[in-house]
Formats: sequence, C-alpha cells, structure tokens
Amino acid sequence: MKKIFVTIMGMMLAFGASAQEENGLNFSAGADLVSSYVWRGAYQTGFSIQPGVGLEVGGFSISAWGSSDLFGGGFKEVDFTAGYSIAGISLAITDYWWAGEYSYKYFNYKNESTEHLWEASIGYTLPTESFPLSLAVSTFFAGADALTADEKRAYSTYIEATLPFSVKDTGLEVAIGATPDSGIYASKAAVVNLSLKASKEIKITDSFSLPVFGQIIANPRSEGIYFVFGVSL
Repeated sequence: MKKIFVTIMGMMLAFGASAQEENGLNFSAGADLVSSYVWRGAYQTGFSIQPGVGLEVGGFSISAWGSSDLFGGGFKEVDFTAGYSIAGISLAITDYWWAGEYSYKYFNYKNESTEHLWEASIGYTLPTESFPLSLAVSTFFAGADALTADEKRAYSTYIEATLPFSVKDTGLEVAIGATPDSGIYASKAAVVNLSLKASKEIKITDSFSLPVFGQIIANPRSEGIYFVFGVSL
C-alpha cells in the first residue's frame, strides 16, 4: 500500500501544480479555506485549509485531498481516492486518515490497529440537465470502523441524495444524507445530514473573480446545526 501512495504522488507532482489538459489527460489542483470543517453532518474542526489534487484519464481518476486546521488544534486529514466513472455511474475506493497532526503511524496498515478507514462507494447521476439528481452509497469495509455490540465490524454506511441547481448567477445544492444502521454516524438508522449550499463568483477585477460559498448544515440525529463559509483558490 505504501508503494501505491508513493507512486500516485509521484505521478501527480510530475504534472505540476496548475490545471492542464494534454493528450486526454486532465490534472487539477486547488484549495478551499473554510470557516469550519463539517463532514457528513458531523463537526470535525474549525477554520481550515483543504487542498486537493487530481489526475483523470479515460474515466479513471486518482486524487488526494487533505484538511488541516489553522489555529493549532492538531486536526489533520489526508485522503486518497481511486475511481472510475462511465455513463453517469461512478465507483470509488477511498483511504481516509484523520488521526491528527501528532500521530506518526500513517504507514500502519494492520487491520486490528490501523488508524486508516477504507471505503467503497457507488454513485449514479440522472442524465437530465433539468433534474441532475445524484445518489451515492458509501460503506467502510476495512480499517478503524465502528464495532457492533458483539465486537464485529459495523460496515458503517452513508447514503446521500444531492440535487444541484441555480438561481440566476448563484449555484445551489441541496443534499440529504442518512445511515441505515448503527456505526460511526449514529447508534441506529437515522438522517444525519441536511444541507443547502450556495456558490457564487465575486468579481474583483475585469479579469479576476473569487469563488465563494456558504453552506448551512443540520444533523437531525445529533441536533447539531452549522453554518460554513468558504473561499475556493
């Protein structure tokens, strides 16, 4: 596994730090600054920077994404994803790691003691411009997943429906996420994420606009509510 990650990062760095498309291969890089980091209805940490890079060719993709809080709280996340998409269907395997700034056991992949979580996802987007609803199911199948009452793997699963649309020059997106059973998201089947996101580009000069977004997120199960503001770089 370590060799796979080293190879992926080597391929990404070889293509530079700006988006480009050449010979059917597309490389992208960017970062978000967010007022707080909320993932699937659960608060993670405060003001953070979240960089990401990706490489795509012929429907296949590999990407790396991370998040670090900027006020010294010690939160650090590094994720790698390999995926494939065709005809509105997407498949992905993701390696999550959010053990924190002061954890130095990243390359521990022993299933009984690792801090990694591996997730398999499948999604589908309706092929209609007027109603591009997306549905996705994601399940942790290995690593530091929650355990059931009899100490077996919970296979924590998250199901989400997302609908993007726009009003004039503002992009909007509504989403609802739920878990069908107990696991890391909740102690029983529950809706854990309701969100509305608005995105817009603010014109700074004639040649430069700054993409910003605001998102309100509620978790009916935990009774938490959050408002996130972000800037995309």
